[in-house]
Amino acid sequence: MNKIKLLLISLLIISCSSSDEGENTFTNSATIWNGATITFTKSEGSDPTAQANQDRLTSNVWITRGNDGGQFYNIVKESVADKTNSPVGTKWAIGTLSQIETLSFTKFRTAVSKPKDAIGKNLVMYLVDDDTYLSVKITSWSEGKKGGFAYERSTK
Repeated sequence: MNKIKLLLISLLIISCSSSDEGENTFTNSATIWNGATITFTKSEGSDPTAQANQDRLTSNVWITRGNDGGQFYNIVKESVADKTNSPVGTKWAIGTLSQIETLSFTKFRTAVSKPKDAIGKNLVMYLVDDDTYLSVKITSWSEGKKGGFAYERSTK
């Protein structure tokens, strides 16, 4: 009886503990955007609440950046960037879409460390609610609380 209790408690602990870091989220039913590459740019000092300054990927994910020196955030789900969790509703990996089955997806900051260090690196962004993957390459990142950035990304 004690062995059964121990087994049940162990299973409960395992099933209740979930790590949001370093997991492979790819499934065969996922959508992969491997269409033409476009460039999205948010100019330094521009209003992150204006539609022109948001990369509206889906109804669940609109990527922008505030002018306070923070990182990307998803303005659909959050009003400012949170260094630990933003952009909410996305996970990231360093790599390419051709490597998708072996990539380990984490939060943005965990994947890239400092956003400015990710300039020129191949990234894959996973849109959690949409079960969609796309390629991203950051091409510029403003420092000094200016909020500008640019990236290239794949389309549908």
